[in-house]
Amino acid sequence: MSEQVRPITLDELPLRDELRGEEPYGAPQLDVPYALNVNENPYPPSDRVREEMARAVAEVAANVNRYPDREALELRTALADYLGFGLRADNVWAANGSNEVMTHLLQAFGGPGRTVLGFSPTYSMYSEYARNTLSSYVAVPRLPDHQVDAELVLSAVREHQADLVLLTTPNNPTGTTIPVSVIDEICTGLQEVRPHCIVVVDEAYQEFTELPEDSALALLPRHQHLVVSRTMSKAFAYAGGRLGYLAATPAIVDACRIVRLPYHLSAASQAIALVALRNADEMLQRVDLLREQCQLLQEWLRNQGLDVVPSQANFCLFGRFADRHRVWQELLDRGVLIRETGPEGYLRVSAGTPEEMAAFRAALLEVLPGAERLTMRGAERLTMRGAERLTMPGAGRLSTNTDDEEH
Repeated sequence: MSEQVRPITLDELPLRDELRGEEPYGAPQLDVPYALNVNENPYPPSDRVREEMARAVAEVAANVNRYPDREALELRTALADYLGFGLRADNVWAANGSNEVMTHLLQAFGGPGRTVLGFSPTYSMYSEYARNTLSSYVAVPRLPDHQVDAELVLSAVREHQADLVLLTTPNNPTGTTIPVSVIDEICTGLQEVRPHCIVVVDEAYQEFTELPEDSALALLPRHQHLVVSRTMSKAFAYAGGRLGYLAATPAIVDACRIVRLPYHLSAASQAIALVALRNADEMLQRVDLLREQCQLLQEWLRNQGLDVVPSQANFCLFGRFADRHRVWQELLDRGVLIRETGPEGYLRVSAGTPEEMAAFRAALLEVLPGAERLTMRGAERLTMRGAERLTMPGAGRLSTNTDDEEH
């Protein structure tokens, strides 16, 4: 009998230096009665749509021995039709979630010696996209109201000579938006400040806003370096399908085609997404309800004496707690899972069904009497302490538990 060899540990492998000590990405996936932590649409597709999806998978299974359409042209055409604004298939790129879309963009326009610029607090995966593509990442604090304006963005681009800028609207985890007029001002200003800088507007939660049609997509004909990223994981109730996409000038789409892996979207992924798009009205029919639930929730939280960041998404930040982890744990003990993320003292809760919202409110009312609050000071909320430069990102998070859900 041969001697059993001890399994090698991660620390003993010749891992890249910037990956040492890192943990795999992932929000908590716990079996709880009320999961309000990853900003999903809680309403699944109808029986009719599920049956149509099953038939579509059965059809492509007949040719599963063959590779899928590597350009996903039928899917990209359907996505362009859904977006409108005169877009065509050559304006659209699709991948496995907007996470892969963003990775393609950084593979094409980031890399060694290039800088990606974000505005914190924001989606924590941005720094990991940069790390994984060997790009430098700079996180500049947002304004005290968690907004960004053209002056802040252009100044940061000039100071850090950014090659790619990430603008998130609505922003995760704050839910704050950037007016299209401000994005237009930023893109126009960059023509003088940094003409070749790519601007990526992440509209993962756009369908939840008060005016979903007020999108940066309208600016694409005027700004050739602008990209608008979307996902079907949120409003579309398609998180399990993993489909993200972007709209841009055809040259930017071609850049993504260069770096993508061959046949990156399976035949099944394309087929099911096409069914979802054909049934867009039904897939999105609860968005208005979720938007209303989120606005009612924010009002209720304020009535409990809590600080709430005004949100245009399907989630909101509330606090501020001296020990937010304790509040998070006590809610979990009552079967309600939310997120411990964002600036110090805040928690984030997703809009859910009326039953889920009632359970959250009841649990929070039990927890609040014992929850010590932080004293609000204007400068304490979010100060302009200057940018934190991260040559290998992952260290610039505002909390030890800020990694957010997939897009």
